[in-house]
Amino acid sequence: MPPTISRRWADYALGLRFEDLPGEAVAAAKLLLVDSLACGLGGSRTEDHRILCDVLAQLGSKPECTVIGTALKTSCRDASLANSLAIRAMDYNDVYWKQDPCHPSDLLPAALSLGERGHRSGRELLVAMIIAYELEMRICEAAVPGIRELGWHHATLTQFVSPVVAGRMLGLNHDQLINAIGISASHNGTLGAVTAGKLTMMKNTVDPMATESGVMAALLAARGYRGPEEIFEGREGLFMSLGREWDAARLTEDLGEGFRIMRCSIKPYPSEALTHTPISAVLDLVMEFDLAPEQIERIQVWTLRRAAEILADPTKYEVSSRETADHSLPYCMAAAVVDHELTERQFLPDRLRDVRIHRLMQKVAAMPEPAFETRFPAEQPCRVELLLNDGRTLVKQRDYPKGDPRDPPTERDMELKLASLAEGVITRERQARMVQVVARLESLADIGDLMSGLSANPVHPQSGVEGGSN
Repeated sequence: MPPTISRRWADYALGLRFEDLPGEAVAAAKLLLVDSLACGLGGSRTEDHRILCDVLAQLGSKPECTVIGTALKTSCRDASLANSLAIRAMDYNDVYWKQDPCHPSDLLPAALSLGERGHRSGRELLVAMIIAYELEMRICEAAVPGIRELGWHHATLTQFVSPVVAGRMLGLNHDQLINAIGISASHNGTLGAVTAGKLTMMKNTVDPMATESGVMAALLAARGYRGPEEIFEGREGLFMSLGREWDAARLTEDLGEGFRIMRCSIKPYPSEALTHTPISAVLDLVMEFDLAPEQIERIQVWTLRRAAEILADPTKYEVSSRETADHSLPYCMAAAVVDHELTERQFLPDRLRDVRIHRLMQKVAAMPEPAFETRFPAEQPCRVELLLNDGRTLVKQRDYPKGDPRDPPTERDMELKLASLAEGVITRERQARMVQVVARLESLADIGDLMSGLSANPVHPQSGVEGGSN
């Protein structure tokens, strides 16, 4: 019998060494790590993260790991959940979309928490990152036509990868790592309802829960707990239970010979991935022609069928929460036109109620363009048409959004994103130090030195006010 997929994944994850990584993959990992930590700092200010941290603090646990953007220290399991939610909470972290979408940085807290707990090195963190991105991106490629199309959420796939990342950082052996995969993957199927209709806090929480599951599974496997090995291809495993067909070869072919991390996109906007090409196109027109929203009679977006169905259904014209707003194409397009940008500021409560944005939202129409379907997912094409009050029609077509590896963010883009997200959470000096530490991560003996710099700014002892950036 050929080795199972779980065994081949374990062979890959435990055999990969830092010396095997090309410089381009290491550079991509460092860039994505800075982006992820920036998203974590910004996400630590959200209501859902605050609620979770309040509950974790009330429950209490061993204070062994840093919770990004807070003064809380908690167990490695709780920290993996809290830090993954912080990174994910604003829908601003990286994205890869082939068949199913995924956000590989959701898995990084599995490595960060166990790495901090175990005093692992920066090199080990970089290797764990490469593994996380490689396997998460492969498994979303393998799902045909994509489990999202069948009513399941991609966190269903994350549960298979997170124990591999956790197990590598924990130092599991082959059999323990195989068991960890089986433990985690047995119990975390996630319904697509979390991203359908009016969205809730669960939209950004299910992947962090799948990451937490991987940490728990690795901890159990280290003590001898066992899980099913044929969790992919066995009877009533993933392939039999979900999907119409699977490209199983994508999960194992040429493992170690290439590095998908270099294909991952960095989000330029804190919104659902399929909004990005239309937002990029409309901002191109708005900036080129210096348009005000009052000049626009109608915004027509020709896009992918799934984008029109998911992001422009009737509930997406009734925005009252950040979670629905960042999955609403009408809201994102209108806010971008009104403010000439789309950042985390456009999803604050006062902007969600802005009359100009809501008025313009009603002028946005999204229509599927059949000719675009065959180009997806290699491209995410769209055509935006602005019908102006003076009779002009402005047209912009884009094949992929800003932030795609074919149109990558500039160094200045990354600086502005970090500064905006970290403002008021850590000082500018600490932001700069974080970037410097990541730049020389392969020389860092203990990643706890990185994590300790990500706790919240101290409260001034006299004023009781948190120190701001300087």
